[in-house]
Parts: sequence; structure tokens; C-alpha cells
Amino acid sequence: MSDRKGGRKDQADTVPAATRAAFRLSPVIIWLGIVSMATDISSESVAAVLPLYVTGFLGLSTIAFGIIDGINQGASAIVRIGAGWVSDRTGRPKSVAVAGYGLSMVARVGFLFTGGFWSVAAIVTGDRVGKGIRTAPRDAMIAAEAQPDYLARSFGVHRMLDNIGAAAGPLIAFALLSLIPNGYSSVFVVSLAFAVIGVAVLLLAVPNRTVWTGKPPAPEATTREQLAEAPARQPKAGWSRTSWRALKVQGLPRLLVAAGLLGLLTIGDGFVYLLLQSREAFPVQWFPLLFVGTNAAFLVFAIPIGRLADRWGRVPVFLAGHLALFACYLLAAVPAGGTAATLGCLLLLGLFYAATDGVLAALVSQLAVPEHVGTALGTAQTVVALSRMVSAAAFGVLWYAAGPAAAAACVAVLLLPALGAATVLLRGTPRTVS
Repeated sequence: MSDRKGGRKDQADTVPAATRAAFRLSPVIIWLGIVSMATDISSESVAAVLPLYVTGFLGLSTIAFGIIDGINQGASAIVRIGAGWVSDRTGRPKSVAVAGYGLSMVARVGFLFTGGFWSVAAIVTGDRVGKGIRTAPRDAMIAAEAQPDYLARSFGVHRMLDNIGAAAGPLIAFALLSLIPNGYSSVFVVSLAFAVIGVAVLLLAVPNRTVWTGKPPAPEATTREQLAEAPARQPKAGWSRTSWRALKVQGLPRLLVAAGLLGLLTIGDGFVYLLLQSREAFPVQWFPLLFVGTNAAFLVFAIPIGRLADRWGRVPVFLAGHLALFACYLLAAVPAGGTAATLGCLLLLGLFYAATDGVLAALVSQLAVPEHVGTALGTAQTVVALSRMVSAAAFGVLWYAAGPAAAAACVAVLLLPALGAATVLLRGTPRTVS
């Protein structure tokens, strides 16, 4: 729903629960979830072995892994805003998303021939650029299909399906490494196969609908033929309309600053898992199961947390998620934690992602002007990606200089004041946009 200025009403905060329409999930969101599921099997099967592949099999340092993980976190930032803008301008987000998924699929081929730092860095860059191209258009399609009352829940359903793949990928990697010692090439082949499946589902099952960039079709356009002709009669959101001023809606700039600040204190999951592995000294073939644990927790929490965010408030849930991250870092820094502490870290990390990933997308979609949702989502994703890229590279150096436990404890200590600052920044975020 839009108000007179074009902003999206956050109906979940203004309409009594008894009078809201029943939740209905669009089939498009399901198909997009299946695409993400296959793609995440592809990407997470590689991500689950990449820390050990880089530091163990290739024999590179944690600083080298920090740079690669930084690329993994932030390379997508260079195209996210542009992809969102193209999606808004053309009104065809599926076409932009296909380009992104396709680029990641092609990059997967490179893993079959890689053998050193520069080749791994180049392949990871290509894969993450593909992710940057596809994410904002995909989320714009979800926002367009979702009911305004249930934005966070709709994103939560998508993220749940996404994380089924994110859990299955490391399980596949674990199985392959258990059967084939140092079987990294087998993991890379399976990764490529699932990337192809994801692109195929996107091309064949997701409709290439126009997402309106301006006014909706005229009231008289009621027949199928008139509706088909309506996009040609509508003004496109060209560069003159999709300007930075379009993002200066109430609350959105402060949300971007808060997300970037917290992103600077969010280290890559790979570092957390390397810390746990070095502390517990379990066999390397079990390493991918750490990714499974986090994604299983995300899977369990995604929809309930989305429902809670729609009812209780998206900002409080987003901030509470970072408290879970703080607890995870403290638990990881404990010198002798044991199995219970390791499982606790995975649970808290999954809870963090469930409370922030889809919820941030819902917040941006709530605050942004509807015809610029893709650009706004791309901008938010860019801010988060760049901040996490800096964080990963800096943490690699901090690990090398101070040791893993001290580095994790340092980040945990710094996260608390950052969370306090973010709370102040988001205090005035409106529950409705007027």
C-alpha cells in the first residue's frame, strides 16, 4: 500500500490483527525460494570447504583467507546499486536476476581449474559479483509479490527455503570429503551442477512480470490486451527520477548508517568456524557441519522471527539479532568451550541471521518509495557488503597479530557500543511512512 507521497505503509503496525487479510504466499516467492535453494547448495558447498581449502590444502595464511573472505563479503557491492537501478528502470527484475545467477554459474567452472591465491580470488570475485547483480532484483520481486502486512514473513519464507539449500550444501561437502579425502574437486563439480539447476528453474518457472516503476495501469485497462499494453503507456523511472534524493525518505538514511556500522563488527562465518575448529581440534572432514548447524538454526527461526518482526516491530528484532551475535562471539572466545559451547555458537549465529537478513530487507521495502525499491535494496545490500568486506580483511590481520580468541573477544567488546549507537540512530524510525 502506498501513501500520498509514494511511501509504503507498514500496515502490520497500524491495522489490528483481527482485521488484517489472511496471509497468502505467492507462488512466485516459492519459485524464487527454490532458485535460491539450489543456488545456495552450490555456493555453500564451496563456502563450507573454502577456509580449509585455502589455509590447509593450498597452505595460505589467515591473512590471505581474510582477503579472500573480504572479497566474498564485499565484491558484490560494486554492482548492487546498479543492478537495483536497472531493475527499477526497466521494470523487469527477472532479466537482471538471470544475468546475476548466470554469472555465478559460469564462475563455478573456474573452481575446477584453480590452484593459487590469485585464481581463487578472481573466481570468488566473479561469483560474488553475480550475487550482487541478482540479489536486489530478486528481493524487489519478493516485495512486489508480498502482502504489505506480511513483508517480513514473506521474506522469512524465502530465506527459509534459501537456508534449506544453505544447510544441504555443507552436508553434501561433508559427505564428499568423508568418502574422498581432499576431494575438493568433487565438491566443485557438484556445486556447478546445482548452479545450473538454479538458473534453469529461474528461466522456466519464474514469470517475467513487469514490476511497475511508475503509476499502476489506468483503471480502464481491465482486459488482458489492455493490461499487456499498459506498461508501454507508463513512464519509466529513468536516471532523472531514480536519484539519490529518492532514497532520502524518512528513516532510510539512518537505517543505512546503522546497518553499515553494525556490519563493520560482523566478521565472516568462516573465521568463527576456524576458531571453533582450532579450539576443539576435531577432524577436518567435520568442518562443513558447522555451516550445517548455523543454517539449520536459521531454517528453524526464519519464519517465526519474521512473524515476530511483523507484529512486534522490525527495528527491535533487527537490533536483538545483533545481541545474539555478541553472545556468539563471546562464546567463541571462551578458551575451553566444549561441544555445548560450539553448538551454542551455531544456534546464536543462526538466530542472528534469522533476525537480520530478511528483516533488513523488509525494513528497506517498508521505508522506500515503491518505484525505487530495487535501488533502495541494492544500496542497503551494498552498505552491508562493503562494511563486512572491511571487517573480514581487518579481522584476518587481527587474528594474525593477537590470536583467534583475543580477536573474537575484541570484536565482541566493540559490538556493544556500536549496537548502542545503532539503537539511537533507529529510535526515530517510523512505524508508518507518511
